[in-house]
Amino acid sequence: MTFYQSIAEGLLFAFIILVILGSLITIRAKMLMQTVLGLAVALLGVAGIYFYLGSMFLTLMQILIYVGAICIVLVFGIMVGYTPTEVAEKAIKDWRNKFLAVSSAVTAFFLVLACIFKTDWIPAAAEDRNFSAAHLGKEFLYTYCLAFELISVILLIAIIGAIILARGGTGKTAFDPSANRGVAAVQEEKGEAST
Repeated sequence: MTFYQSIAEGLLFAFIILVILGSLITIRAKMLMQTVLGLAVALLGVAGIYFYLGSMFLTLMQILIYVGAICIVLVFGIMVGYTPTEVAEKAIKDWRNKFLAVSSAVTAFFLVLACIFKTDWIPAAAEDRNFSAAHLGKEFLYTYCLAFELISVILLIAIIGAIILARGGTGKTAFDPSANRGVAAVQEEKGEAST
């Protein structure tokens, strides 16, 4: 094994550890903002794995769309939206939700594992390292046309979601006093009614 191969394998394991740590931060964080930051770290690790596999297009799209647009929309939604802590904690701590989450994760894990073992893997074809603008434009229009369109649709959905969150989610403006009645009700239940 050469020096450069060991560096490449070390980078791959670093990206895998980044995905695992980001996922653990996402599921174990106490605050929603920390959850989104953990998700961004995990998605950056996935982009690193794409880079290791030699797909520059998927790497850049992962960073641009998921780490950039989706995580920013989530941060925007957290800052604008309101979820009573008691309702969220009750829904999360319900044993049925925990059972469904664990069973779904275990089922997905074993399905992916079965696909990995049943696939007849073949060596990858020789890679084209031409990153000129003309070549990338041609690849966008012919080879990666469907992926490019799907990415555009995801970006459109993220923009529409940001507009809906900015308007309050139900057609009300973000500064509508009637939209904050739930905050006053929760404060009154705690005995912290504002004057």
